[in-house]
Amino acid sequence: MSSAADPARERGVALARAARRGDTLALHDLLDHLTPYIARVCRPIALDDGPDATQEALVAVFTRLRSLRDPEALYGWVRTIAVREAIRASRPRPAELSDVPERGDPQLASDIDDVLARLSPHHRAVLVLRDVEGLDEESTAAALGIPAGTAKSRLHRARQSFRKAWSA
Repeated sequence: MSSAADPARERGVALARAARRGDTLALHDLLDHLTPYIARVCRPIALDDGPDATQEALVAVFTRLRSLRDPEALYGWVRTIAVREAIRASRPRPAELSDVPERGDPQLASDIDDVLARLSPHHRAVLVLRDVEGLDEESTAAALGIPAGTAKSRLHRARQSFRKAWSA
């Protein structure tokens, strides 16, 4: 959602502006508009707790919308909230690496989700932001509220852990 000419992005920004002015219908429409985006960020980080994380992120957007200084920054602001709530909602999932499905399993997406489930929420978050959302290092660090160097080293460790779990 980075293109300035993206109609969905423009609609979200317009709804955010109207909602910040007190338009309750615009606020309702904005939350409906943002739900799929927030869910897409929360699900791979929070796994089974993704719906809970999505709800918590929507509540945070609802209660903090007036603190959004620049409606043009809506999607970055929402992404930061969604990542934080997804990490917070995640519960540790103890699993043995030997339980990772075989590489040739026909349900590859399920395999990837299974391997992601074995990573910490912080590692899932950095992988999702960099490798799924396509953010650069600085944007990833900002979304996670950590220094760029920390994001870079966390990404390196997350990718190592993912590879190790995948090939086990």
